Amino acid sequence: MPIQYRVIDLANPAIDPDERIVQSTSPERAVMEALGVEVVRSGSKRDLRARVYFQYPGQPLSMVRLYSKLEGRQA
Repeated sequence: MPIQYRVIDLANPAIDPDERIVQSTSPERAVMEALGVEVVRSGSKRDLRARVYFQYPGQPLSMVRLYSKLEGRQA
């Protein structure tokens, strides 16, 4: 079931970062749809690509940090 995800693009730090809202099935898929890049849930601070906020029905607001997928890295 698609959930609404708020994707914050952190590729270019700015006072007013780019924010997009998409309907998707996972935070990783939401970033792919919003920004067109593959991401993973772990990585180094320098590879931080996006923050994604979402709320499943009956649950509190959640946030996940997603990192750029590097060549040769396993998903």
